[in-house]
Amino acid sequence: MIPLSVPFLNGNEWKYVKDCLDTGWISSAGSYVNQFEQQVAHYAGAKYGIACMNGTVGLHIAQILSGVTADDHVIAPNITFIATLNAIKYTGASPILIDVDPKNWQMDLDLLDAYLGDNTIEKEVDGILYSFHKSTNKCIKAIMPVHVLGNIGDMNRLQEIATAFHLDVIEDSTEALGTLFQGKHAGSFGKFGVFSFNGNKIISTGGGGVIVTDDEELAKKAKHLTTQAKASAMEYLHDEIGYNYRLVNVLAAIGVAQMEEFPTLLENKKRMDSYYRSQLSAVGDIEFQYVSPDVEANCWLFTFRTKHMRELLAYLNENGVQSRPFWVPMNQLEMFKEDIYVSTDDHSNQVYQTSISIPSSAGISLSQMETVVQTIKAFYTTH
Repeated sequence: MIPLSVPFLNGNEWKYVKDCLDTGWISSAGSYVNQFEQQVAHYAGAKYGIACMNGTVGLHIAQILSGVTADDHVIAPNITFIATLNAIKYTGASPILIDVDPKNWQMDLDLLDAYLGDNTIEKEVDGILYSFHKSTNKCIKAIMPVHVLGNIGDMNRLQEIATAFHLDVIEDSTEALGTLFQGKHAGSFGKFGVFSFNGNKIISTGGGGVIVTDDEELAKKAKHLTTQAKASAMEYLHDEIGYNYRLVNVLAAIGVAQMEEFPTLLENKKRMDSYYRSQLSAVGDIEFQYVSPDVEANCWLFTFRTKHMRELLAYLNENGVQSRPFWVPMNQLEMFKEDIYVSTDDHSNQVYQTSISIPSSAGISLSQMETVVQTIKAFYTTH
């Protein structure tokens, strides 16, 4: 079976992990944590990085530091991995789900702008302006754009909307390490950016994440909260409710080795994307995710649309090519059905019903890609 997306471990991972084991620095303290934070922040063009257990908890902390509470709304796209919405629910806030653009599968910014214009009222609270939802009377505190599949939408437009409606921008960049919009790295546009290093990401620590920000005080606060809010180096004094969200040194060591190899892995992903697009562009009814000329995508997980998605999905998996359907839209999941979903044509459902992801590992070989393409073409000879 050609796997969908697995880690590519071909650098100093063994060496650095052995160093952790030999020295005994395997837990939440150690030099590799600091190195990994600095590497990711520097690569993303941010001043500070805070390592954490995974991207989900990074999104949770970012919202806490943006003042999101149970009395608030947070805006998110309707197509995303569930971690985005889970992180919103951790705060007690209520998501407002925005349908996606049918071409690039990112949040539909025209729809967003029109909805906020029609459904919000500006109020001043303690000298600060906020947008409140007219119907729920809840403050819309933040917007969480998700750079779906490593692609990215028009961040200039999104920032303009966020500014006009007084929204903090928390970028769910968990899939987008290596992605640029107009030469600026994903995760560096908002108040916070959050990256994930789960096993299927472009680089992996097995499980891990990094929060990035340019605000020194927020960075210090994020590190404080992720380490149980311990206020003393000696005494077990804690000054607020904290979280055991810190990334451990042994996993950060893997991350340091992976970051050393990242330029090569990114190039591998781009070659994969180019190969699939060239070989599948005239096959059946296949339609690719649109990538704007302003975007340099990291090509994380190759996904395309076809009306034969379910049949193709079964055929590929039966023939040794591991493939997966796209995420179920958030408004269709039981725990989010009562939340606001903004849509006119429900593009989210259409994208979900027709999208399939195919093998995209950073270490995928040419022969494996040839097999994937041949198997897809074989399917379309009868469809």
